[in-house]
Amino acid sequence: MTEFQSRVFAAVERIPRGKAAPYSEVARAAGNPRAMRAVGNILHNNPFFGVVPCHRVVHADGTLADAFAFGGEGVQRKMLEDEGVIFTADGRVDMHVCGCVIPEK
Repeated sequence: MTEFQSRVFAAVERIPRGKAAPYSEVARAAGNPRAMRAVGNILHNNPFFGVVPCHRVVHADGTLADAFAFGGEGVQRKMLEDEGVIFTADGRVDMHVCGCVIPEK
């Protein structure tokens, strides 16, 4: 595992239950704010599913990952709803209510 991958997983672990963060926020918290696409690739291959809550990472507009690696966007939505994440009428995470800035270590 690379150092950047480790920082991505550590950043995602700091997203609080009931909140969601965009890929750009994870990239920033991992030390490379322009690496949003790399974050997506890393999380798509998350070897720590169930430990690292990658389901809490969404697109900046609150849309879910259409290729959520662990069962599709329906599974991602259910996992978020089970944590109390609020969705808008058009199916996006309400980032005004549930979006977050990832806290520093």
